[in-house]
Amino acid sequence: MFEIEFYELPNGKKPVKTFLDSLEPNMRAKAVDNIAILAEFGNMLREPYVKNIGNGLFELRIRFAGDITRIFYFFAKGKLIILTNGFVKKTQKTPDREKQMAIKYKAEYERRLIKYG
Repeated sequence: MFEIEFYELPNGKKPVKTFLDSLEPNMRAKAVDNIAILAEFGNMLREPYVKNIGNGLFELRIRFAGDITRIFYFFAKGKLIILTNGFVKKTQKTPDREKQMAIKYKAEYERRLIKYG
C-alpha cells in the first residue's frame, strides 16, 4: 500500500484538495475512488487509470458520465505519492499550463526535501 499526500503550497493551501472540493459530488466520489486504487497499486497501476507524462510525472485519469478530470502526481521517497494539481479536461491535449504547474510543484517539493530533509 502506498501513502497519498497532497502537495502543499508555502501558504498552506493544497491544490488537489481545492480541486476535489470544486468537483460535482459524483465526480468527486469517482476521483476519490481512483485515488484509493492508486494508493493500493502505486507504480503497478497502468492505463486506463494512469499515464506517464514524462519528467517523473504521471496523470491519474478519471472519467465519469462523459466528464474527464486529471490529477498529476509523482512518486517520492519510499511508497509515497504526491498529488500536485488537477483539472477538468475539455480538449484532447493536456493543457500545457497544467503540466508546467505540476513540474513546478514537483521541483519545489524536491528542493524542500533537500533543504529540510
